[in-house]
Amino acid sequence: MAYYASGIHFVTVIMRIRFLPNISPNARWIQNGVTVAGGNGNGSASNQLFSPCGLYVDDDQTILIVDCMNHRIVEWKSGAKSAQVVVAGGNGQGNRPDQLNGPTDVTVDKETDTLIICDRGNRRVMRWSRQNRISGETIIDNIACITLTMDDQRFLYVSDVEKDEVRRYRMGETNGIVVAGSNEKGDGLNQLNWPTCLFVDREQSVYVSDNNNHRVMKWVKGATEGIVVAGGRGEGSALTQLSNPIGVFVHQLGTMYVAESGNHRVMRCYNEKKDGNVIVGGNDEGEHANQLNFPTGLSFDQQGNLYVADFNNHRVQRFSIEN
Repeated sequence: MAYYASGIHFVTVIMRIRFLPNISPNARWIQNGVTVAGGNGNGSASNQLFSPCGLYVDDDQTILIVDCMNHRIVEWKSGAKSAQVVVAGGNGQGNRPDQLNGPTDVTVDKETDTLIICDRGNRRVMRWSRQNRISGETIIDNIACITLTMDDQRFLYVSDVEKDEVRRYRMGETNGIVVAGSNEKGDGLNQLNWPTCLFVDREQSVYVSDNNNHRVMKWVKGATEGIVVAGGRGEGSALTQLSNPIGVFVHQLGTMYVAESGNHRVMRCYNEKKDGNVIVGGNDEGEHANQLNFPTGLSFDQQGNLYVADFNNHRVQRFSIEN
């Protein structure tokens, strides 16, 4: 695989949606998840996934899934038993315009109806039309990208895990400006160590899953250093700690939801509190309905149901919100 740090194989994802559901800070979810994609072992059949690492939940609960080790992006309709269509890649591992190599993340540019894909193994960011699924075009190259996102003003944010930085790009630009990190690898407030997931709020503050520092950082627009908003107290399983955080989603009220690959759980954290609480998983690694195995990301649909990319179980789980 092309994705590793400190001996741990992993990929990153932030699963983005175009809206922020009205979720109570005290909401609860049914602990047994339902498999909504994959779950039939690793493979390339239409009902299988192989290390899903990123996804995008649309308004109608259609899921775009980054099927990493199958080198493709697939579309999975709500309630379907198999993927309906390959929307990018799927032509074997490679670097041609119609191929992907271990993609790790995807978002949708609604204005142009295109997919923006982090093609990790090829060190490039690609744009792929949802209408013309034959091939894509490189819009940023020579970058050790592992995650990306887009804000509501169509600025694109991409992390570089070799430079330990996050850059913001206007669409059409190839250089961008640094908005987080870029002060060598480290654990200082102006540093990052393997930035694996991004979330950008309406004020263009950038939240970064700082994986090897076991923390989530917030970089206010224009800041030269970040603020620790979750974790940062060493690696561990206490409610004040995180272990290799990846996926992060931030509610407009400041509540954060963090997928911890190391603790196989999803945490809810609050800006003003040192400790959080486990909302799903945390029952050791496993494949039962109440377990996860290396969760890489999370998102919510309009009803507040939680979706988790369950990387080592080769499935996507949905946890229904309790009424």
